[in-house]
Amino acid sequence: MAEVDSSRKTVLSARSALKASLENSRALAAALHKTGQRVERIGQSLPRLEAAVRPSPAQKCTFVAISDHVDRAVGPAEAVLKVHGSIQELQKSLVTADPSSDLYAYLSYLKQLEEALKFLANNCGLAIQWLQDMLQFLEDNSVSREPYISNVRKSLRILLELQATERRARVDGGVLIDAFRRLEREFEQLLVANSVPVPLALCSSKKKAFIAPPALPVTVIEKLQAIRERLSANNRLSWITTAYVEVRVSNAKSSLEGIDLTYLVKQVSGSEDVQEVEGWIHQWSDHLELIVKNVFEVEFNLSKDVFCNTISSSDFSTGCFTKIATESGILSFLQFGRKVTECKKDPIKLLKLLDIFAALDNLRGDFNRLFGGTSSLDIRTQTRSLIKSVVDGICEIFWELTDDVSRQRQSLPPSNGSVPRLVSFVTEYCNELLGDKYRPLLDKVVMIHQSWKKEKYHDQLLTSQICCVVKEIGLNLDSWSKAHVDATLSFLFMMNNHCHFSNLRGTKLGDLMGDSWLKAHEQYKEHFMALYLRESWGKVVAILRPDSSQVYSSPAKVPNSDSIKRGFKAFNEAFDYMYQKQSSWVVPDQNLKLRICKLLVQSLVPVYRNYLQNYKLLMEENSSSKKHIRYTAQGLETILSSFFQQKVTKYRRNKHAYWIGKIKDAMTDNFRPTLMAV
Repeated sequence: MAEVDSSRKTVLSARSALKASLENSRALAAALHKTGQRVERIGQSLPRLEAAVRPSPAQKCTFVAISDHVDRAVGPAEAVLKVHGSIQELQKSLVTADPSSDLYAYLSYLKQLEEALKFLANNCGLAIQWLQDMLQFLEDNSVSREPYISNVRKSLRILLELQATERRARVDGGVLIDAFRRLEREFEQLLVANSVPVPLALCSSKKKAFIAPPALPVTVIEKLQAIRERLSANNRLSWITTAYVEVRVSNAKSSLEGIDLTYLVKQVSGSEDVQEVEGWIHQWSDHLELIVKNVFEVEFNLSKDVFCNTISSSDFSTGCFTKIATESGILSFLQFGRKVTECKKDPIKLLKLLDIFAALDNLRGDFNRLFGGTSSLDIRTQTRSLIKSVVDGICEIFWELTDDVSRQRQSLPPSNGSVPRLVSFVTEYCNELLGDKYRPLLDKVVMIHQSWKKEKYHDQLLTSQICCVVKEIGLNLDSWSKAHVDATLSFLFMMNNHCHFSNLRGTKLGDLMGDSWLKAHEQYKEHFMALYLRESWGKVVAILRPDSSQVYSSPAKVPNSDSIKRGFKAFNEAFDYMYQKQSSWVVPDQNLKLRICKLLVQSLVPVYRNYLQNYKLLMEENSSSKKHIRYTAQGLETILSSFFQQKVTKYRRNKHAYWIGKIKDAMTDNFRPTLMAV
């Protein structure tokens, strides 16, 4: 039963097809009747020709064959006549239509006209072929009726002229060329009218909370796609791609005008310090991310949307996007990064190169997606070259840190006994490298560099190098402490530096060096503080302490006024000398300074107060002795309590600011960021 139903459906389908074919034939016959005068004249001439040659059987056979040729030519001729009339109507509609007001109607007329012209050319070709065969047959069989042959030749000329209609439409001045050019202008006008610069200044202020609006409205993109599809079908994409790139480049440049990019064209020499451009590096990182996310991303998606479904659409759209990105300035960003890598080597440059690496690594996925096409080869090449220069530069500086520190061993320590800026710089520097911002980046860079050299990477590479740097600092301190001629100053110097290291507890560097290392510095701090107090102020206190065998209870053993004067004089001279000598010395750590001052007060003031009290009566009797008492106990306490008051410097004022950005304010002429000590 299923087979019967299937056969029935097949028969019904065939019947419908035959019926539709019959209706089409009838329509063609009706059109031929209205507009086929030339073909009718050809047909009317056949009976007369047949009657004229009827007596000859051979001629009768000949004209039977001619009739077959005529029958075969009639079908294409009928179609030619019908289509020619339609073409004329379509041309009128196309000329009067306006793509700006009704684009889709205009495209419909244009597509119908293209199809009609193609159909006309194909059917003309068929009719011409049959008429040429007819003419050849007549000439080969010596048919001498010239009017008939003349009519055939005339019909051929007419068909050949009609066949050339499409070709004429596609040359300058032709209806198709004019229509294509109107579409090209409409394409450009749609782009210009709807392209709006991205407000990058607003993007920058709102950071990632801001989402750039679509490049163009959806309706506009659909119109551009429709125009592109029609022009693509006629191999006329070159003009609109040029116009597209020009308009979108202009729009991208207008977007970039919202932020200051003048630093990209600044000249940076290889001998220049990275501090000269470090402010620009931060801007560069922010601007690069801003432009990639909010300009190039938008242009990439728009190019993909507008040129989708074209031949090799992926390469075509990425080709347009690459031109836009290149002419908008992506290469300028890469070239600025190269300028930074060419700056003079110094430790701060390592941090700036890590900042550049972080920006590029953060955008790695975007770069691979946006610039992965064959047309972006130059951008990819320059990006890889920049990354290689950055990685090489970071590793070169990092592995040379120990040598940089050791080279400063022959320099002089600070004359005030404070912590050398080299020590402060390196410890803060190591803390930065070990911090959450730079440690992952440095690990990744070292890993990449090791893989390039085909060497094994392990987690201890980074920490081992930093430990070596700290050990070199320790060796420098030992050498610098010996450079102080005054032993007391040397003790103060070592006390300050061991205090500095012990204060690293709770920092990344302190955690790396370990608790035993921190405790050792704490002990050394206490040791050198005791030596300092004993060798300096201990001698002053000793002046006020007479021999334990001396007793003042009996008048015979009470010192005379000259002895008292000498005692006060000796104390005053010793105290003034020590105070004057140490007035420029520095104890940077506030807690340590307060502790030393407290110890000085506790060890000196009570002894001085007792000394005064022991000779109070004698001083009251001898008024001339009073002039030798320069200090009261309270005055002495005030002086000692305010000892080691360091003048506020730029470095101290900015100690809570970002140290890398501010440390150069504390540099003197003999200190450069190449780790030179003061």
